[in-house]
Amino acid sequence: MKVITKNFTIESRKKIDFIDITNSVEDVLREVEVVEGLVTIFTPHTTTCLFINEDEKRLMDDLEKMLEKLVPIKGNYFHDNVDDNAYAHLRSILLSTSISIPVSGGKLLLGTWQNIFLAEFDGPRKRTYIIQVMGA
Repeated sequence: MKVITKNFTIESRKKIDFIDITNSVEDVLREVEVVEGLVTIFTPHTTTCLFINEDEKRLMDDLEKMLEKLVPIKGNYFHDNVDDNAYAHLRSILLSTSISIPVSGGKLLLGTWQNIFLAEFDGPRKRTYIIQVMGA
């Protein structure tokens, strides 16, 4: 069994940004030539997260609108006395800092409309995400 870990750095463009990282995950998978296994993607930041969904502009706008309703940017949070970014931490907690995707036939087993996104909630910033591939 192979285990390969690669680190990537990207720059978010705005305060709240949804960045499609699907191609970089697929590139790593092709490079390491794993046919059957598992890919895990992780972001080591407390104000970012990862998710899988359709890459459609209006859906991303809806996601941003929903998150604003659930966790408003201005929410009178205790942590705002420290960094003024409590909403970003709380949104990251609601979603997830890692996801795993099965691999079969050398391909990610994503659905037809599924892409992998890194969500930035406290940008713009330079961000890291880690891709780990395990398999044979």
